[in-house]
Amino acid sequence: MDKKINIAIDGPAAAGKSTISKRVAERLGYIYIDTGAMYRAVTLLYIEKGKDIIDSLEDVEITFKREDGNRVLLNGRDVTEEIRSESVTSKVSEVSSFEAVRSYLVSMQQKLGLDKGVVMDGRDIGTTVLPDAELKVFMQASPKVRAERRLAEERARGSSIDLEQLTAQIIKRDELDMNREISPLVKAEDAVLLDTTDMTIAEVEDFILEIAQNKIGEE
Repeated sequence: MDKKINIAIDGPAAAGKSTISKRVAERLGYIYIDTGAMYRAVTLLYIEKGKDIIDSLEDVEITFKREDGNRVLLNGRDVTEEIRSESVTSKVSEVSSFEAVRSYLVSMQQKLGLDKGVVMDGRDIGTTVLPDAELKVFMQASPKVRAERRLAEERARGSSIDLEQLTAQIIKRDELDMNREISPLVKAEDAVLLDTTDMTIAEVEDFILEIAQNKIGEE
């Protein structure tokens, strides 16, 4: 029986990490952990309740309901759509930079990876959350291509945001993520660098799966 490995997929906003991570996890029969959704859920609570929430994070419970399209539950409340709102998107880098928030969520994420067989995506998975992951991939793509991909998602949600606004948002998010003091966005030394600018989803998926299968065979 094949042993299980952990797969860490990092990269900037809208690089396609979540889409690819879900597909890779499904193909391998692994658990997919959307760490971005966890930070977005805390950000939503921060917007609703104010800064005091940072001092009571132990009361925050974030779970995933997979049998119904990977729903995100915040203290039992389905916030799947709400956490993708423009107000949350504009605040998530700020809230993610708080040391208390990162410490709490990193601890939660590390516990999820203890039993192996996890595909986790984010910005500091290979460097901070799962530094011992057997496979690390750093996905990147040009800001324009990432904005075009995100635009399709936003239009599907009924948002009226345009490509220029999205591109500016993504560039700003990159700058914030790369320059924050706690767990900045950076490629792990042993991560595979994968530029997806000119690749299809299927090509990226197959590329990562091939490396993963080789790693699993080595275990």
